[in-house]
Amino acid sequence: MNVLVINSGSSSIKFQLIKMPQEHVAASGLVERIGLDGALIHYKSGDFKITKEVDVPDHETGLLKITTYLLDKEFGVISDKNNIQIVGHRVVHGGKTFSKTVEVTDDVKDKVKDLFALAPLHNPPNLKGIEVAEKVFSSAKQVAVFDTAFFQTMEPKAYQYAIPKELTEEHDIRAYGFHGTSHKYVSEKAIEYLTEKGLPSGKIITIHLGNGCSITAVKDGKAIDHSLGMGPANGLIMGTRAGDIDQSVIFYMIDQLGYTSDEVNNILLKKSGMLGLTGYSDMRDIEAKSADGDEACRLALYTNGYKIKKYIGSYVAAMNGLDAIVFTAGIGENSSVIRKIVCEEMEYLGIKLDPRKNAVRGNTVRMVNEPDAVTKVLIVPTNEELEIAKQSYNLVID
Repeated sequence: MNVLVINSGSSSIKFQLIKMPQEHVAASGLVERIGLDGALIHYKSGDFKITKEVDVPDHETGLLKITTYLLDKEFGVISDKNNIQIVGHRVVHGGKTFSKTVEVTDDVKDKVKDLFALAPLHNPPNLKGIEVAEKVFSSAKQVAVFDTAFFQTMEPKAYQYAIPKELTEEHDIRAYGFHGTSHKYVSEKAIEYLTEKGLPSGKIITIHLGNGCSITAVKDGKAIDHSLGMGPANGLIMGTRAGDIDQSVIFYMIDQLGYTSDEVNNILLKKSGMLGLTGYSDMRDIEAKSADGDEACRLALYTNGYKIKKYIGSYVAAMNGLDAIVFTAGIGENSSVIRKIVCEEMEYLGIKLDPRKNAVRGNTVRMVNEPDAVTKVLIVPTNEELEIAKQSYNLVID
């Protein structure tokens, strides 16, 4: 079957056409700057690659552009749009309603819309992608895969906040978690890798480090705790997001400094994190500046690593032990600097990073700890699109 995976953002559509069950990526790409001047389409199929400026006023036009490329006689990969049997959609917030992947119905769309308030930047464009795909690929099964679903195994002691009960019960205020598709994929890959080597894998910590960052405690293959909460803003330091912050800071900014709540929200989500600490949001720039002697960048790197260490320690306590930590996503997979900072002075947990292995780049699952380390350190490249394709395919064939 051909599964078209769509990640529809507010001004972009990421896509991959994956042949299942072979897990072969036939084509991939991105339409960006939808509704803006200078919109671009990036398309790759085999050795063919192109980036072209296009007129894309809305998401429907964007998806039609993608379809045109997929059908092209020279570099396309399908002969008819009906050759796409499944469209798998990333939906960020499923609330407590969705604990697994589902086929899209009118009821599902209504419930996704009901959750707009919990993910105002993500769920509306996710739903728009579904509605557009229903028009363009009318014969295909439409499937929704939720970022929050992997965390439905968390117990109340982990997800509830210490606030009046009626707020939790009547308004569903609780921790939900995000990046679940990535954490599910890499945890399963890590467990498979460790099991094949005859190593214990019942207690692992997956660390997703990109522009958005999160960390999950996975016990016996199930998420038991996670750093992101009701929204994707707290926990670890991120590219532009502050992560954990004392709520008193928010009230101080509003009551004493005169900021509006919208201004504070914008500062904490878009002007904080590594950007706020250094003036740069890209970890590659920050590492380069740090190496050149920029003290603010050096301190930011160690502050970032320190926060990750604290979460590792708390999750070891929650699981009563640790078999492995797993780094993934753009920074986790590629930054030897961050991995070194996180792993140094962690011998008490059996973590000992091998500097030589840590410095080697690669795109496969690999272990980068010292041979005698009790706790294993893995790098597992994430593949959220493949995970969405797998879940969508498995749902339909079942």
